[in-house]
Amino acid sequence: MKITGTFIDEISHDIPHQNWGAAEWDADFAHMKSIGIDTVIVIRCGYRQFITYPSPYLIQQQQCFTPPADLLTLFLQLGEKYGMQVWIGLYDSGKYWDTGNMQHEIDANRFVIDELWKQYGHFKSFKGWYLSMEISRRTKGAIEAFYTLGKQCKEVSNGLPTLISPWIDGKKAVMATSGTLTKENAVSLKEHETEWNEILDGIKSTVDVVAFQDGHVGFEQLVDYLSVNKQLADKHGLSSWTNCESFDRDMPIKFLPIKFEKLRLKLEAARKVGMEKAITFEFSHFMSPQSAYPQAGHLFNRYNEYIQAL
Repeated sequence: MKITGTFIDEISHDIPHQNWGAAEWDADFAHMKSIGIDTVIVIRCGYRQFITYPSPYLIQQQQCFTPPADLLTLFLQLGEKYGMQVWIGLYDSGKYWDTGNMQHEIDANRFVIDELWKQYGHFKSFKGWYLSMEISRRTKGAIEAFYTLGKQCKEVSNGLPTLISPWIDGKKAVMATSGTLTKENAVSLKEHETEWNEILDGIKSTVDVVAFQDGHVGFEQLVDYLSVNKQLADKHGLSSWTNCESFDRDMPIKFLPIKFEKLRLKLEAARKVGMEKAITFEFSHFMSPQSAYPQAGHLFNRYNEYIQAL
C-alpha cells in the first residue's frame, strides 16, 4: 500500500506555518511526484479570517483578510506542471467549532462553491472537491451539510467527485490543546458502525469518497475499524480511501513526524482490508525533505526505501 495522495495544510491551524513561496511549493510538488503522489487535496480554502485566494465574498461578507498570494492558482498550476489532480477544500468559518451548528458552514459555502468554480474551474488539474467539515459521530446537522454542499459542488462542476475525511472517536481523539493523549469514553466498534451506516446512507448520493483518519484508535484496533470502514463504504457505493496520518499522536508535543514503523504498520493494515487508495495528512510538514522538521526528511528516506523494496 503506497501513499498516492496528500492534503496540503496551507492555512495552518494547529501546526506551524512554514512560510513557503512559489519556489518552495514547486520543489515540494517535485518531491511528492518522486514517490508516486498523484493527488493533492487543499484541506480548506480558508479558515476563519485567513484565506488562500482573493475571495470577494469572504473578504466582504466574512471579514477575511486579503491574502498576499493566490495559493489556489499556484497549486492548480503546479498540479498541471507535475500531472497531479488537485482537489479543492471548502471554507471553514470556525463557527461550527464554536457553536456546534453546521448551518454556518452551509450558508457561507453556498457562495464559496460558486465563486471557486467561476475562478478556477478552467484549470485542467481541478479534479475534485473536499468537504472540509470534520466530524466523528452522528453530529447534529452533519448529514444535511454534507448532502447539501456535496450536491452543489457536483452540480456546478459537472459531476466532479467529492471527498470527506472524518475521524474515529477513539481513545486518541483528544483536542490538540489538551494536555492528555488518550481519553476513557471512546466509541465502540459497534457504535461506530451503527452511526456511520446512518451517515453514509444519508450522503451517498452527493459524496463519492470517504477517507477516515487512521490515528485516533490504538494500533491493535486499527484493522477492525478499517475493515468496518471499508465494508460500510462498499455497502453504500462509496470509494474507500484511508487517511494515513504521517504525524504522531502518541507524543506529548503536538504534532511531530511519525515514527516510520508506525506509518508502515498503518499502511499494511489498510492493505490488509483492501483500501482503494492511501492519502496522508500531510506530506509537506511531516514527510517532506524540506520540512521545518528535520525528522520529516528522514521519514521521507525510510518511506522511499520501503516502497522501493515492495
